[in-house]
Amino acid sequence: MGILDSLESSGVLGGVLGQLEATVVPAVLSEVLGGGGQGGLSAIVAKLQQAGFGDQVKSWIGTGANLPITAEQLQQVLDSDTVKQLAAKFNIPIDQLAKLLAQKLPTAVDHASPDGRLPHTA
Repeated sequence: MGILDSLESSGVLGGVLGQLEATVVPAVLSEVLGGGGQGGLSAIVAKLQQAGFGDQVKSWIGTGANLPITAEQLQQVLDSDTVKQLAAKFNIPIDQLAKLLAQKLPTAVDHASPDGRLPHTA
């Protein structure tokens, strides 16, 4: 058993990853969904729909179960420069960032559309 295996089995590694998720994920989601001039939530939803992920997006906005999306699928849709900048800003590997986004984005969109519709932007 290697050091990482022992850390993982003892929960230490999971605790570190949990802390990373607790601090980094909200900030990354805020940047991705907040948009900073790129349209935010509506822009992400539109990009995903245009890329053929309309069924997933519909499930996230609707009131049923959320369909999954993979890290690879998200990386195809999101601008690679944006992903690289976010990964650099938060000092985490691009593949780790994409994986976290794939896990958390469906729930974030679901929570942003509690009545089954995207919020209207001014």
